[in-house]
Amino acid sequence: MGIEYLSTRGTAPALGFGDALLTGLAADGGLYCPAEVPELDLGGLDETSSYADIALVVMWPYVEGSIGREDFTDIVEETYRVFRHQDVVPLVDLGNNIHLLDLSLGPTLAFKDVALQLVGRLLDHELAMRDERVTVLAATSGDTGSAAIEALKNRDRINIVVLHPHGRVSDVQRRQMTTVVAPNVRNVAVDGTFDDCQNLVKAAFGNPQHRAEFGLAAVNSINWARVMAQIVYYVSASLRLTRGQAPVSFSVPTGNFGNILAGWYAKQMGNSTGQLIVASNRNDVLTRFFDTGSLTANQVVPSLSPSMDIQISSNFERILWEASGRDGQTIATLLAQFQSEGDVEVPTDWVGAIRADFVAGRADDEETLVEMRRVYSEIGRQIDPHTAVGLQVGRSLRVDEREPLVVLSTASPAKFPDAAEKATGERPELPSFLSELHQRREHFERTTADLDAVVDQLRAVSSGR
Repeated sequence: MGIEYLSTRGTAPALGFGDALLTGLAADGGLYCPAEVPELDLGGLDETSSYADIALVVMWPYVEGSIGREDFTDIVEETYRVFRHQDVVPLVDLGNNIHLLDLSLGPTLAFKDVALQLVGRLLDHELAMRDERVTVLAATSGDTGSAAIEALKNRDRINIVVLHPHGRVSDVQRRQMTTVVAPNVRNVAVDGTFDDCQNLVKAAFGNPQHRAEFGLAAVNSINWARVMAQIVYYVSASLRLTRGQAPVSFSVPTGNFGNILAGWYAKQMGNSTGQLIVASNRNDVLTRFFDTGSLTANQVVPSLSPSMDIQISSNFERILWEASGRDGQTIATLLAQFQSEGDVEVPTDWVGAIRADFVAGRADDEETLVEMRRVYSEIGRQIDPHTAVGLQVGRSLRVDEREPLVVLSTASPAKFPDAAEKATGERPELPSFLSELHQRREHFERTTADLDAVVDQLRAVSSGR
C-alpha cells in the first residue's frame, strides 16, 4: 500500500504519493505530510556511495506503492546526471569544522534544482501513467521559478505559470525565468510581494472550479515531493562527514521553512543530527516566533537576500501540525486567524516542542556583507548573500565546535552579482552556458495582485495564447 499522506488541516482525504504529488495543496487548504516517517535504513551505504544511491534509499519508502522500483531508480539516476559535480552537492571545508554544502550546481545555480529536477520527472511519469495533463501554478521569491521552468519547459503534459513579485527578485533570477521561450511556459510579474504571489496561488488552489478547469498542480514546497527530495542532502552530508555515526549540525538560510524542514524529517528518520539552525534576514518572522512564541507578519522589507524576503512561511504549518499532535482542526483555526489578523499566539506546549528541535537567529544586510567579505578574504571564495546569512547565524549560535557544522549554500553568487561586488570588490561571472543571459529577450506579463488577473493568465496558457 505504501505511506499515506494527511492534510495538516484535517478534513481533506488521505492520499497515496502519486495523488499527493499531483494535488499539491490539499482541498481543505492544508499541506500534505506523511502519516508515518519511515526509519532510515542505509544498508551498505557509506561516505563513498553515490548521491543517486543515497537518494534512492532515502526516498523509496515515501513513493513505494505509487511507482515501481525500477522506474524510480531510472528517474533518480537521470535526475542527478544533470548536475555539474560528481558528488552533486559537494562539501567545501571552511576550517574550524565548518563546511558549506554547495547546492548551486544544477542548471539554474540554486538549491531548488536539487528537488525540482526530480519533481519534474516524477510529474511526467505520473501524468503519462494516467494519460492526464496539468497546469502548474507557482509563486517564487526568486529561485523556485527558474528551477521549475527549467524542469518543466517543453513537457507535453504540463503547462506552467510562474508568479514573481515585480522588482523584488534579482536581475539574474528574473532573466533566468523570463528569457525561456517554450510554448508551455508563462511568466507573470505581480505588483506586490512574494507573500502576495503565494496567497494568489493558495486562493486559486482553494477554488474548486479553478482546480478542475485548469487541472492545477504545485511545485512550490507546499508539494511534499519537494521536501522529500531535500531530505537526501542532509543524509548525504552526515554520511560524508561522520558516516552517520555522530551528530552533524546544520544552519539553513530560511524564508519559507521548507529547506530546514527537510532536515527535521531527516532527523525523525534517524539521521544523526545536532542543531537545526534557522537563519533569517531582516524579514525575521521565524526568528521572532522563536523569541516570542507568536507569529506576527510585519511588512516585507527588501534586502540583499531577496529569496528570504517573506513574512508568511508556508511550510511552518507542517511543523505546527506535528507540534500540535496533528490537530488539524486547531491548525485550521489558528492559521485562519493569522491570515486575517497577521498575528497569532501559538500554544505554549507547541512552542516548546518546536524549540526542542530548532534554534533561530537573524543577520541584517551589513552583517551579510561582512560575512561575504570575510569568506572571500580568508579562502578566496565568493558566497551569495543567502548563504552568508546562514553562515553568520550558524557561527553565532553554534554550541559545540567539536561537532561538524554544515551551512547550506543555497545559490551561486553569480545570481546576486551586485551584492557580491559590494562585499568583495569583484563581480562574479555567470558560467559559460548562461553567459548570454543578459542579451536574451525577456517575455513576461505584468498584473495586479488579483486572482481574476491570474486566472486570465491560466486561461491564456491553457489555450495556447
